[in-house]
Amino acid sequence: MSTIKKHLPGVVVCLAIALPCWFAGQALPLIGGPVFAIVAGMALAVFWKQPTRGSVQHGIAFTGKKVLQAAVVLLGFGLNLAQIAQVGMMSLPIIGATVATALIVAFALHSVLHMPSETSTLIGVGSSICGGSAIAATAPVIKADDKDVAQAISVIFLFNVLAALIFPSLGGALGMSNEGFGLFAGTAVNDTSSVTAAAAAWDGMHPGSNALDQATIVKLTRTLAIIPITLVLGIWVARRERRDPAALEAQQHNVVMPSGKLGGFSLRRALPAFIVLFLLASVFTTLAAAAGVDMMLFEPLKTLSKFFIVMAMAAIGLNTDIVHLVKTGGKPIFMGLCCWIAIAAVSLGMQHVLGLW
Repeated sequence: MSTIKKHLPGVVVCLAIALPCWFAGQALPLIGGPVFAIVAGMALAVFWKQPTRGSVQHGIAFTGKKVLQAAVVLLGFGLNLAQIAQVGMMSLPIIGATVATALIVAFALHSVLHMPSETSTLIGVGSSICGGSAIAATAPVIKADDKDVAQAISVIFLFNVLAALIFPSLGGALGMSNEGFGLFAGTAVNDTSSVTAAAAAWDGMHPGSNALDQATIVKLTRTLAIIPITLVLGIWVARRERRDPAALEAQQHNVVMPSGKLGGFSLRRALPAFIVLFLLASVFTTLAAAAGVDMMLFEPLKTLSKFFIVMAMAAIGLNTDIVHLVKTGGKPIFMGLCCWIAIAAVSLGMQHVLGLW
C-alpha cells in the first residue's frame, strides 16, 4: 500500500498528460500519441523542474521504467507466431539484411561521430526493428537514460513521417508491384503507424491493391527481432560491466555492487523478465488462435500496450531537458538519416536480387 501511495501522484500526472495526447494521436496517426506525449512532457519540464516536483517524481520515474516494460509485455498479445511463420517467412532474408544494415551503420557512425553508445544503439535498433516499441524494449536492457530515449524517439519520428510521405510515390516511380511495395513498407519503415500510413496511401493510389495486409504481417515479423537483439545487447552490457574495474574488485572481495554493476554474467539480467513475458504472451496468443479463440479478445490488451507507451513517453519527456536535446540533435539526426537511407536501399536491393519486383 505504501508503494502505491508513493507512486500514485506521479502516475496520475503522466496519465493526465497521456490522455489528450492519446486522442491527438488517434486524430493524427502519422505523428502518433507517443510523439505528442514526449513533446508535451518536455514542454512541461521547462517550467516544472525535477527539484520542485517532490514526491511526484517517484511516480514519474516508475511510469518511465515499469509502465514502459508492461507495455512491451502486452505488445506480445498482438503477435500470432503461426500467422507470421506462414506469411512472413519470405520476408526474413530482407528483414535480416535491413536489421543488420541499420545496426552496422549505427555502430560505425557511433565511433566516427563520437556519440554516446546508448543513443546510437537506440537509434540503430529503433530504425531497424519497429521504432518506439523496439526503443521501449531496448532502453532498460542497455540502461539508457531518459534523454537517450527522447533523442532516439525524436529522430525515429522525423524519418517515419518522411517515409510515409515519400515511399508510396517512390514505389510508383520504381514500378513496384503491390506485393513488392507491401514488403518494402514492412521492412523499410519502422513505426507501425507509419507502415500503415505508407501502405494505405499505396492502396489508395492503386485500387484493388492489398499492400496494407502484407506490410502489417512483415512489420509484425520484424517485431520478433526484439528478442534476439535484446538478448545480445544484454550479454554485451553484462560483459562490459564485468570488465569494469570496480565490478571486478567487488567480485573478488564478495562486495555487493550498486544497482547497474553486474560484476559477472547473468542470463536473468541479460534477458530481462519483461522480454521473457513478451515472448510468453506471443506464444499464448498463438496457442489461443490455434484453439479457435477469437483474436478480437486480445484487442483491448494491444490497445492498452499502446496507451502505456504514451504514458511512458510522457514520463520520459518530463525527465528530459529539451534545450540540451536541441543542442545535441545534429549528430543523432545525421545517424538516423544514414540508417534510413541504408535500410531503404538494402530493402529495394534485396527485393531486386530475389526477383520479388
